[in-house]
Amino acid sequence: MRFSIQNNTLIARHQNETLKVEAWGRNALRVRATRNAAFTGDDKALLPVESSAQICEEEGGARIVNGEISCYISENGWMEFYRGDSLILKEYYRDFSNANEHSPSMKICAREWKPVSGSDYEITARFEAQRGEKIYGMGQYQQPQLDLKGCILELAQRNSQITIPFYLSSKGYGFLWNHAGVGEVMFGENYTQWHSKLSEEMDYWITADDTPKAVLENYTEVTGRAPEFPENALGLWQCKLRYRTQEEVLEVAREYKRRGIPLDVIVIDFFHWVRQGDWSFDPQYWPDPQAMMDELKDMGIRCMVSIWPTVDRKSVNFREMLDKGLFIRTERGSIQCFDFQGDTVIYDALNPEARGFLWGKVEENYYRYGIDMFWLDEAEPEYSAYDYEHYRHYTGPALKVANSYAKAHAKAFYDGMKAQGQKDIVNLLRCAWVGSQKYGALVWSGDIKSNFTALRDQLSAGLNMGIAGIPWWVSDTGGFFGDVTEEHFNELLIRWFQFSTFCPVLRMHGDRGPHDIPRLSDLDYGGGFSDTGRPNELWSYGEEVYGILKKYLDIRLGMKGYIKSVMDEACANGSPVIRTMFYEFPEDGICWDIDDQYMFGSRYLVAPVLYQGMTEREVYLPEGSWKSIHTGEILCGRQRIMAAAPLEIIPVFKKIEK
Repeated sequence: MRFSIQNNTLIARHQNETLKVEAWGRNALRVRATRNAAFTGDDKALLPVESSAQICEEEGGARIVNGEISCYISENGWMEFYRGDSLILKEYYRDFSNANEHSPSMKICAREWKPVSGSDYEITARFEAQRGEKIYGMGQYQQPQLDLKGCILELAQRNSQITIPFYLSSKGYGFLWNHAGVGEVMFGENYTQWHSKLSEEMDYWITADDTPKAVLENYTEVTGRAPEFPENALGLWQCKLRYRTQEEVLEVAREYKRRGIPLDVIVIDFFHWVRQGDWSFDPQYWPDPQAMMDELKDMGIRCMVSIWPTVDRKSVNFREMLDKGLFIRTERGSIQCFDFQGDTVIYDALNPEARGFLWGKVEENYYRYGIDMFWLDEAEPEYSAYDYEHYRHYTGPALKVANSYAKAHAKAFYDGMKAQGQKDIVNLLRCAWVGSQKYGALVWSGDIKSNFTALRDQLSAGLNMGIAGIPWWVSDTGGFFGDVTEEHFNELLIRWFQFSTFCPVLRMHGDRGPHDIPRLSDLDYGGGFSDTGRPNELWSYGEEVYGILKKYLDIRLGMKGYIKSVMDEACANGSPVIRTMFYEFPEDGICWDIDDQYMFGSRYLVAPVLYQGMTEREVYLPEGSWKSIHTGEILCGRQRIMAAAPLEIIPVFKKIEK
């Protein structure tokens, strides 16, 4: 191994491989490796930051130090990472270098390169597992596991699955796999293995610090933080599948006003258009958008409109976009990507010209009326078949770049709105990637079932999304696929609404069956074509349910000032809004094992009811004094209690400040 120092960077070369390790942010290092003639120079998810390092050659190798973290490269080329004097991560290898005590005959390399074509490789990186280590983050996977140790995760985007390849370790470090391509990670008990199906170089970033909060602050410093969240979107968002006409939207808004219920946002969902890719209202059902917006504005209600990235071949924009090459390409055969209610292709958000084209249509057909919030559905994007090797983007094959699509899609709207001078930007997306937060992305958890199993999954999903750097997260309250005639649906809706009350955003949404409402049109296109779901307003489920939902909306409205302060903290240092218990209490070992309660900011402990029929549940109170928001009872911390949880109660405790 030959070492050199270039521009504050440690370079190590052996045969055809070059290693490059450099300081990148506070207490952090970026590691790259290539077997090509040069590195790509692409920073991918990372922002440029000013950093400096101490580099020296030592007996048997070389070391680079940046604050709390250091990397030692042996003369055999294998790397170890330290926080102070403590080993936190070590490459996994079994070879004849005699550098460890394991069998050399296995011939397993820590960095494995399998040529694909040209300068591209299939890349594998392996690291030693550590006994007792717990792993959190990585985005959103529909599973109940909060601790990801022992899990195998696909690194690919799907409807309700969001890959953000950053994890936080209980050993005091955070790790970002800085690849936007499709792959897999295995957090095994024997070793951790990252796999990228197509890449030109290996690229990851690692930071070490004293607390989870410090690790997240370091991570979001180099990937971006959410902007200031608008105060006029902290209350209730009203949505359903789907408001079909201008008058339906206004009637719901008027009823909220008549009942004296503040409504911050009302949402117009899909097929308000004639065809996918028209990106405009169907004039038959939305004859005067300006009049609609004027009335909503007078009531103090913001309006959000759904925008899909799909384009029907019969859309008014298809031919122009095809001629300009603005679609995701297919490697073989037809260019069709999606077949939901139309023969559709998908615009390519990784193409700057395509982003500009889409925003231009949105600006012309929505924004000019005063619609300044957008629901960017299908943002993975969703394919009829997730055959990733079949698709190609402006910047390369989907296998290499596809996971960053949703981030680029969010950027298209954020940049367009910012150019108009708008400051209160928040858009709803079904997917995200590293850094999406800086583009005003409120991420929701996709089209999930209406049952308690899904509710339990959403708690882990939301907490791990926060650890992965996405503080604005929400789920469909009550789940998406649900039938209101099912025996326990109302109970589920109440328990979900209680949970949503103590989430970044409180949003009513769902496809409420049974689907027995006649369509407005017999045509196979247009705003009257698609089905709609049953009513989904607060009063739609009877007086008992209405009373409980209204009670929790009032609780949330009374907390608006506090919620705004938590959102401001996310903007300032990257802290999640809903937080794992260990995030606030890292010195309490019990908190690292808790996966069914969480902190809403730093003051409120929330213990959601996650099982049908449950009327009490165990709650762990960490150190300090805690006050029930329902009874006013004050309890001492460092104990487990059995909290009452009748249907109208979700156990919530406020930490008493000293």
